[in-house]
Amino acid sequence: MNKSLLLIDDDTELAALLCDYLSPQGYQLTLAHDGRQGLALATGGQHFDLILLDVMLPELDGFEVLKQLRQTHLTPVLMLTAKGDDFDRIFGLELGADDYLPKPFNPRELSARIKAIVRRMELLSVNCQQQQLQIDKLRLDPTTQKAFLDDVELELTGTEFGMLHLLMVNTAKLVTKQDLSEKVLGRKLSAFDRSIDMHVSNLRRKLASIADEERIRTIRGAGYMLVEIR
Repeated sequence: MNKSLLLIDDDTELAALLCDYLSPQGYQLTLAHDGRQGLALATGGQHFDLILLDVMLPELDGFEVLKQLRQTHLTPVLMLTAKGDDFDRIFGLELGADDYLPKPFNPRELSARIKAIVRRMELLSVNCQQQQLQIDKLRLDPTTQKAFLDDVELELTGTEFGMLHLLMVNTAKLVTKQDLSEKVLGRKLSAFDRSIDMHVSNLRRKLASIADEERIRTIRGAGYMLVEIR
C-alpha cells in the first residue's frame, strides 16, 4: 500500500529529485513550496503518513508551520535542517518534530529515516492488540494510542507515545538511550545526537503540566527509568 507524504520545501529541484527517487518505492508525494500552503495542506483533512518539513521557507518558516500544526495534528514530522545548525534541530524537537535530517543529505539516508518513522507508526497500530498499561496514575491505551495522567489526556506525538510505552513496559528498569533510539526512532544513536534527550524533556514537560512528581529519572551517562509514584 502506498504511503502518503507531504513535502514542504521551496527547493523545486530537490522536490523533483525526491519525487523521482521515492515514488518507485511506493510513496505518494504531495508538494508545497511555501509554509502557508504546506500548513493548509497538512491541516486540510487529507491524510499524510509523514510530513517532510524544511526550516527555511517563504510565507511561514518551518518552525511556525510546526508550531501551528501541533495545535491540532500529531502527524509525524521529519524536519530538514541546515547542516551543523544545532539550534534548528533542538528547537524543532522542542516544538514536536519526530526527527530531523541535516541538508544536504543522501536520498538513501532520507529514505531510511522515512521507513523508520513509517515502520514505527505501523508497529503502534500492531500494538493496538495489547492491553492497557497502568503505572500508578499514569495510563497508556495502545488501542487508541492515547496516554492519560490523573485521567487527563496527554497530547503526545507518535515518538513521545512510543518512548513512554517503552519506558512503561520497563518500569523501574534502565532503558538506554541506544535502546530508545533503535526501538523508537528506528536508528542507531550517533555521537552528540540530542534527539532522545529532547523527546524525554518534552515528555517530562507534558507530565509536569498535570502533576509535578518526577516520573522519568535520568540515569547519568546511561539512559532513563520510569519510576512509580508511591
